[in-house]
Amino acid sequence: MRAIVTGHSRGLGAAIAESLLKRGIRVLGLARHGNADLSVRFPALLQEEALDLSELPALDAWLSGGRFKRFLADEGSALLINNAGLLQPVGLLGNQSTARILQTVSLNIAAPLALANAFAAGGSPERARRIVHISSGAARKPYAGWSVYCASKAALDHHARAVALEAPPWLKISSIAPGVIDTDMQGEIRASSEAAFPQRARFEALKREGQLNSAERCALQLVNHVLSDAFGHEAVSDLRELD
Repeated sequence: MRAIVTGHSRGLGAAIAESLLKRGIRVLGLARHGNADLSVRFPALLQEEALDLSELPALDAWLSGGRFKRFLADEGSALLINNAGLLQPVGLLGNQSTARILQTVSLNIAAPLALANAFAAGGSPERARRIVHISSGAARKPYAGWSVYCASKAALDHHARAVALEAPPWLKISSIAPGVIDTDMQGEIRASSEAAFPQRARFEALKREGQLNSAERCALQLVNHVLSDAFGHEAVSDLRELD
């Protein structure tokens, strides 16, 4: 098996990539910046592409080129984990940056859908494909100040539901909410103003009370599930509810 992981340079993406690499799975990491630690520790297994996935013309050109197809060539099963995402803009409607809206929609929706399409195109009964969208509880519960983020994650959920209806037996997909994880995004949330994000105090309490999951523990559970026979039974799921 080979795996493609977006946003592998830090946070949950880095932990997911590490968990796969430790199992001897070859990983292609897609991010604006490389992961120096993983590249040193797994030089024979990690391949990296410096790519800003919110720059859609650049993504289109890369998918149309040969490097994407070469990575998946002559392999059996393969895995795509669409992890890269942005929280911003945080703020009430009318106070959001237009540039930030366009960037987040490009990264959180357009890029994973385009990657999923190109990834599935190379699949067959002999080349099984598994697609994971890293979703969020915000896809299923609205938060004031997070309208763009909530909408973008809900789009991934519904994409998985639709693809699951049409997918052949060799293609499995699931949009998985990983829970609340102690990453840079949580720091970004706590740095928001209450005017922009009225629920800030709740997330401050989660950090203060030690209720944030570690990226490493979450990645281990996620990878175990994705590689198991149970993966794909539900198009949309919450990692905290999975065995």
